[in-house]
Amino acid sequence: MTASREIQCPGCGRETLLLREPRYEGFTKVGESLSCASCGHVFASEAEVPFKHRAKIEVFTEDERPKAVKVFGEKENARLCRYCANYVVNPFMQWCGHHKKEVQATDTCHAFKPKPPEAKALL
Repeated sequence: MTASREIQCPGCGRETLLLREPRYEGFTKVGESLSCASCGHVFASEAEVPFKHRAKIEVFTEDERPKAVKVFGEKENARLCRYCANYVVNPFMQWCGHHKKEVQATDTCHAFKPKPPEAKALL
């Protein structure tokens, strides 16, 4: 589904809005009927609707944009508690299962053990 509702209607030739109305069979929604808000021209499917495309306005060129800021170097943040297998988060605190104490996500320690790859996919 496209976010734009502005169309160039082939029926009346106007720049107008697309009207979406739900279709029901009993109490079950079975689809939408798409039509021109000005003349009522009906479109069979969304692929048939001639949406009006707006040109993207560029205020700054790529040379004028700020460079990306890198806080950590390569693998510098890899030993943070947040990435440790012993790091446990619950709604009330962040906990180290190895040291049995409260920690912060950005803490580090000598007993760092990396999370298994399948756990990193959940981050």
